[in-house]
Amino acid sequence: MRPVQLVIITLLLGVVLGAGMMTIVSGPANSLSDTPLLPDSGIFYQVSTIDALLEGIYDGVISSGELIQYGDLGIGTFDSLDGELILLDGVVYQARADGSVHRASDDLMVPFATVTYFNPSITIEGLHTTGYAGFEEHIDELIRSKNLMYAIRIDGDFSSVIVRAPHRQEHPFSRLVDALEDQYMATHTDVSGSSVGFFLPGYFGGLNVPGYHLHFISDDRTIGGHIVDFSLDGAYVALEEGSLFLMHLPGEGAFINVDLSADLLGDLAVVERPAVM
Repeated sequence: MRPVQLVIITLLLGVVLGAGMMTIVSGPANSLSDTPLLPDSGIFYQVSTIDALLEGIYDGVISSGELIQYGDLGIGTFDSLDGELILLDGVVYQARADGSVHRASDDLMVPFATVTYFNPSITIEGLHTTGYAGFEEHIDELIRSKNLMYAIRIDGDFSSVIVRAPHRQEHPFSRLVDALEDQYMATHTDVSGSSVGFFLPGYFGGLNVPGYHLHFISDDRTIGGHIVDFSLDGAYVALEEGSLFLMHLPGEGAFINVDLSADLLGDLAVVERPAVM
């Protein structure tokens, strides 16, 4: 089993924290020439932090075309909070607040995302679960430890799935909890599709979403978004245990001066699992 490492990279400087090791990496973060992301590398690559997004930092820092250099599976959002990002099989999709799903253009900018080259080591066939909690309970029993990080892919029949997508925001940006007050939300039943996302440990609080965070896209590419709740009616589930976490921090713009010292876990709980009316 590969040791887990944490890598934090800004546009000007990178710091690699490993087991008793620190390495300084110079040069632009989007090249990462000294840290190639190979398809079997087990690296989870992240753009910005969840707390920055919660504080209304929605300006894109990397293009969709650049993002797919670092993975073929992942989730995130787009510049100005214009919908939900689903990266599936190397293709970036945009699920917008009008209910539409489109293949994202390569020049569409991304302010926050987490991606990886997906090589699963755990697979389950014919999984039936009721509710998000039922899925979590089942997967919790399969993973080695909740102190490790996992990429997740689900393919199959969803007896129900509730998805949401935010409306595009305009400057000056509102905080995320306020921007999502009028978000698009829809319930779909008996739909076939795929869900992708991650399980991250509790110590990722402030950096990313601790616990399970999943997005959905239907097989016909007409339904998509952030998953609020779901049930499975026979699905194939695959997980990959990550070995290294790589973060690309914005080196300029609003991120530089925003105060990220507050504990925002309460806000995060509200935006991740909003109440269903």
